[in-house]
Amino acid sequence: MSTASDGPAVDEAVRTLLLLMPRLVGRAKRLPIPPALRGLDLAPRHLALLAHLEYDGPASVNELAARLEVAPTTVSLMVSELARPGVLERTADPADRRRRIIAIAPAYTAPISEWLSGSASAWESVMRGLDPAGRATVVNALRAYEAALEQGAGRHRDADGPPRPGDV
Repeated sequence: MSTASDGPAVDEAVRTLLLLMPRLVGRAKRLPIPPALRGLDLAPRHLALLAHLEYDGPASVNELAARLEVAPTTVSLMVSELARPGVLERTADPADRRRRIIAIAPAYTAPISEWLSGSASAWESVMRGLDPAGRATVVNALRAYEAALEQGAGRHRDADGPPRPGDV
C-alpha cells in the first residue's frame, strides 16, 4: 500500500487508472452537444481537429496534420467531411493562392466553443491546482500512455498478420 507522502505503488496506480479511465471517457462523451452540432455525426477525430482550429486558429491542411500527428490525406478527408455541411470553410491563402486555409465557419464558432468549453473548463480547473512541474507530469504521463497503447497495438497487429480496415 502507499502513504500520502510517497504516492501509490505501481500496481495500485494502474488499478486506480484502469477503473478511472472508462468513467472519464464516459463523462466526456456525455457532455451535451449543442443543438447546431447534433445532426453532424461527429467522431473523436473531428473533435481533435475542431479543438485545434478553435484554440490555434485557421491553418493549412499540412499544419493541421502536423498538430494532429496524422497524414495530410487524413486531415484532408476530415476537412471534406466537415466542409460539406458547412462547419469548416476553405479559403485561399493570400500569400500563396494554391494553398487553402481551413477555418471554422462563423455560424459554427459559438456552438463549437460551447461544446469544447465543458472539457476545457474541467482541465483548466485541474491544471490551475498544479504547479508547472505537476502539469508537465500529467501531460507527459498521458502522452506516454498514448504511446504505450500504440506500441502495444502495433505488436498485436504484427502478431495477427496484416492490418485490417479500420486498424490504420
